[in-house]
Amino acid sequence: MSASVSPYRRLFALPGTKSFCISAAVARLPMSMLDLGIILALNHAYGAWTLAGIMNTVYVLSMSCVTPLYAKAFDRFGQARVGRPTLVLQVVFMLAFALAVWLRAPVALMFALAVLMGVTQFSFGALVRARWAYTLRDVRDGESLLNTAYATEAAIDEVVFILGPMLTAWLATSVHPVAQLFVPIAAAAIGGTVFFSLRSTQPRPVVEMVDVATASGMPHADDADGTDADGTVRNDAGMKRSALLYRGMLPLIAVFVVFNMSFTAVDVSITAAVKSMGAERFLGLQLAMYAVGSCIGALIFGSRRLRGSHWAHMVLFMSLLTVGFVLFRVTMDNLVVLAIVEVLTGLNVSPLFTTGSLIVRSLVPSESLTEGLSWLTTAGTAGGAIGSSVAGMVLDVFGAHGGMMLPALFTAAAIPLTLYGWLSSRRRR
Repeated sequence: MSASVSPYRRLFALPGTKSFCISAAVARLPMSMLDLGIILALNHAYGAWTLAGIMNTVYVLSMSCVTPLYAKAFDRFGQARVGRPTLVLQVVFMLAFALAVWLRAPVALMFALAVLMGVTQFSFGALVRARWAYTLRDVRDGESLLNTAYATEAAIDEVVFILGPMLTAWLATSVHPVAQLFVPIAAAAIGGTVFFSLRSTQPRPVVEMVDVATASGMPHADDADGTDADGTVRNDAGMKRSALLYRGMLPLIAVFVVFNMSFTAVDVSITAAVKSMGAERFLGLQLAMYAVGSCIGALIFGSRRLRGSHWAHMVLFMSLLTVGFVLFRVTMDNLVVLAIVEVLTGLNVSPLFTTGSLIVRSLVPSESLTEGLSWLTTAGTAGGAIGSSVAGMVLDVFGAHGGMMLPALFTAAAIPLTLYGWLSSRRRR
């Protein structure tokens, strides 16, 4: 196919790409619905916002603890082999939690079910990005198309996070106060089942590659220090070590924790500002403008091929994002102007996440890619939780205007970490 053809058209002309992309998008819907859904449902059932918030925190922390472990298992044993039984447990515990809320079960049981629901969650975003890398491994100009693929996934994430909360609020207020917990169950079951049934695009698991190498009599090329000839780190048993051990990964994780703190700080600060103006009816639209800008940025970034280091691109996008957050503080008293600034600033968000995924792709071997990408998800979740906590404390003391200074401070603090990661990865090469 001619190089002048749109990269998106070239991407989805590849066999199987449409199927796994769409099914993964459906399966990711719970990611954007359960947080708000749990809070609304628990507050309705038990009449306590504090209990609802704590319950959601327990769920999120449980999920964050196991996400990298699942990713490591996916890399080692294969997506379908690990994903199918885990998905069954996930749907069962989500259904049990929803029914327990509906029946107003004892609070202790609700906490136990929240933990079980959390520990059966895994990152479909990491799984689908690993499939893109595997599918494009032998395609001409594959690295350029991988940029487009990751930008596409970033755009899908934004669409999911725009539609998810809106659908959750509508279901809770117009259908039934617990209905928003049942729709994610259906989305996970349908999208996940279809995704794991698509075996042709599934990356080869490590155990399969080891079995093939052993059967063919291929020798291991381990050095005395436990490093393969290609730089892959192994332990004494010849197994892959954690993706975090590759040079540059820890600084990248730190970057994602710090700059993700800005997003929840933005949400909390804008919410406080809009409420102080008595314009609560515009809150959803106001928050959506940021995501709209991010979605547009993903589509633009995916159609372009930037030259140079991905780390340099991250520094650029982080700097532009910092400037945009400063303008948030300047324009926050005029919601119309703030909305325009949100869209323009949001243009940098998805390219940042896409660049982070591309950096992981360059730092870890393909058989550890799912784990590496999942660590970004975990870092983002941790950063979001920290950001909301810090923003809440600042809002109590300094109000909305003080809270709106935090996003710029967080992203500015992430820039030197990005520079350190860049230097660290250069030393690796």
